[in-house]
Amino acid sequence: MSLERMILLVVGLVVLGSVALSVLHSPSWLWVTALMGAHLVQASFTGMCPVVMILRKMGLPERAGFG
Repeated sequence: MSLERMILLVVGLVVLGSVALSVLHSPSWLWVTALMGAHLVQASFTGMCPVVMILRKMGLPERAGFG
């Protein structure tokens, strides 16, 4: 699996998990979803993402685009 696809997987799991927890436990879990969205906007401008740094250290191959 490439780095780009793994990022999509991690973000998707965090969002789905927080939505599920908000339905099953407390609506306050939606803050995690909001923070993830804010982080994605921030990362698009700065290019800095802790998840990317971790995945690179794990040695995942990088591919251009989603091809």
